Amino acid sequence: MTDQTTSFVERCRDFLHARWKTLVAAMESGESVDPLLRDRAGLRDSIVSCLTSQIKSYHYVLPTQVLSKCVDASLDSHSLQASYDEPGAFDARTVAHKVIVPFDQENHRVLGGSAEPYVNNPLRCPAVTNEFRNQQKNKTDWDRLVAVLDAVEQQSAPDFTEKVFGQILAEIYRLLANVQVLYPTPNRVSLAQTTWVIKQFTAIRSGGDRIEAVCAALFRAIASEFGLFDEVRRQKVNVADAVSGMGADIECRLKGQVILLVEVKDRLLTLTQVDAKLDVARAKKISEILFLAEQGIAGADRPQVQERIKDEFASGQNIYVSNFAEFSTGILILLAEKGRVQLLSLVGEELDKAGSNITHRRAWAQLLKSI
Repeated sequence: MTDQTTSFVERCRDFLHARWKTLVAAMESGESVDPLLRDRAGLRDSIVSCLTSQIKSYHYVLPTQVLSKCVDASLDSHSLQASYDEPGAFDARTVAHKVIVPFDQENHRVLGGSAEPYVNNPLRCPAVTNEFRNQQKNKTDWDRLVAVLDAVEQQSAPDFTEKVFGQILAEIYRLLANVQVLYPTPNRVSLAQTTWVIKQFTAIRSGGDRIEAVCAALFRAIASEFGLFDEVRRQKVNVADAVSGMGADIECRLKGQVILLVEVKDRLLTLTQVDAKLDVARAKKISEILFLAEQGIAGADRPQVQERIKDEFASGQNIYVSNFAEFSTGILILLAEKGRVQLLSLVGEELDKAGSNITHRRAWAQLLKSI
C-alpha cells in the first residue's frame, strides 16, 4: 500500500469516527438526525433497503462509497476498482476492508460481520452502475444502490454528499437496536466486583431502564436459587401499570399468585406514589410491597410516608422502602459466587427482553469486560 493510499485510508477512518461520535451523541440525547427526510424521503428509503438487503455485500457499499466521496470529492462514488474506465476511479475495496469492516466489528457486526465484503461475487465488477446490473442476483437492491450514488454524483456537492453519509450512519445506528450484543459474563465474580459493576451501570440515568433490569435480574436470581418465587415479571419502562395489567414495575409470583410487588424508582419516592401503589395492592389483594427508591423518600414526605407504613401494617399491609445497594448486599452474599455470576448473566437477558436501548446494552457488555 502506497503512502498516498495509507493517508487516504486514515482520513476516511478519522472522518467516519468523528461523524459517528457526533451522531451517536445526538441520537442518545433524543435529537432527530435525518438529513434526507422530507425533501429526499425516497432516497432515505433506498438507503434502508440497501443496508438491510438479502445480499450482505450490499450493506457495505453505501458507507464505503459515500465515505470515500466525502473525504475526496474528486472521486467517482460509483467506482469499485481503480481499473474503472472513468475519471475519479479508485480502489474502494481498500476503504471497505481497512475502515468499514473494523467499524462493523466495533459495532456488533451490525452490517453483517463480513471480513472481506468486496471480494464476494456481487461486487466483482468495476463499478456500481446499470452496466453491471445483469450479473446481480438482486437487481432491485442493485438499482437502489445505483440510485443513491447517481444522486450523489449528479449533485456533486460536498454538503449533499455529507447529508447522504449522515443518513447512512443514522440508519446504521437504528439497525443496532436489533443486533445481538454478546455479554462476556465472567466465570468468577466477588461480592465487591458485583456491587461495583452494578453501581457503575446504574449511575447513568436511563429513565429507570438500567436499575429496573438489575432489580428484575436480582429477583430472578432469588427465584432460581431459593425458590421463593416461580415467576418474575417485569413490564417495559414507561408503560403504565393499567396498560400492562401489572400492579408494579416487577411482580413476583408463586403458583399463579402475586406475592410481592416491587416498585423501582430512580428518583425520590413521594407519598402520592406510595398511596397510588397501595390502592393497586389492595385491589389485587397483595399484602407485600417493596419500594426500591434509589434516592430515598422525598424529605417533605418522609414523616407522612413513615406514618403511612405504620398505619398500613395494622391493617395487614406490609410496605418496605429501601434502595438496591442496601437491599441486595445480604442477598448477594447468600447467592454466593455461582448465584452472583448468574445474576450478571440475567441482567443482560433482561436488557434484551425489554428491548433496551443499544447504549445500555453495550454499556453492560463493556462493564462485564472490565471484571
